[in-house]
Amino acid sequence: MNKLLLREQLMQFMKEDLGFGDRTSEWIFSNEITKAIFLAKSKGVFAGEEVLIEGYKLLQSDIDLTLLKRDGDNLEPGDVIAEVTGPTVDILSSERVLLNLVQRMSGIATLTQEAVTRLGETQTRICDTRKTTPGLRMLEKHAVVSGGGFNHRLRLDDAVMIKDNHIARCGSITAAVTKVREKAGHMIKIEVEAESVADVKEAVEAGADVIMFDNSTVEQAIQWRNEVPPSIITEVSGGITLETLPEFGKTGVDYISIGALTHSAKALDISLDIQINREG
Repeated sequence: MNKLLLREQLMQFMKEDLGFGDRTSEWIFSNEITKAIFLAKSKGVFAGEEVLIEGYKLLQSDIDLTLLKRDGDNLEPGDVIAEVTGPTVDILSSERVLLNLVQRMSGIATLTQEAVTRLGETQTRICDTRKTTPGLRMLEKHAVVSGGGFNHRLRLDDAVMIKDNHIARCGSITAAVTKVREKAGHMIKIEVEAESVADVKEAVEAGADVIMFDNSTVEQAIQWRNEVPPSIITEVSGGITLETLPEFGKTGVDYISIGALTHSAKALDISLDIQINREG
């Protein structure tokens, strides 16, 4: 994860929430020191350790953070993820932003792990898509990796992906691939989206590096995969659910991309609990 970009994003997120200051915390507390814990309240996978590390660094106060869980670690209800000790105002003022991000990332990691588990023992890999929350792509894609998945393109400049609208406007898969080949360097891979066996055959002939079977059935994916030589990477995407994953895993494709990993994951229930010493 790019720490410089993460710090910049966290700064903006903090500014958005704090405004001119946390009136509640600042008017109640002054120099008190508090210990708090990040507590898992449901089962899942943790993601977001760098968010906590860099988030507390931004506050420029004497805050001591101890991580008891790392990205990718499994969580059970009641598990302590991290302990933090420092000025009460800073801990309370940053609570919502840090929790929102960690809950979101952990939810994605949890869903990804479930997808990987349902896929079972196979060489096929689970990956994400660009269906991410604007501004949170780096964090959401990191969460996918924390859950055992893989990343597709991070951005539009990562690789070439020729989709249906490109093909429709250009006239054919062959024409689109040819135009791209004229400008792409040797480090750029070209993926082509195929919607029929004819598309698959044309993409193979055109020299695609990756062919994605778009919205195919399991039976179609098996048939189309047989038309592709081993040198070309295959991917299936579109309408795949956790329930249908095992069957698609038997098709022999290299990757299964699932947009729901990032756009439909439920935030994991995590709380920040102040620890009070009630002795005496």
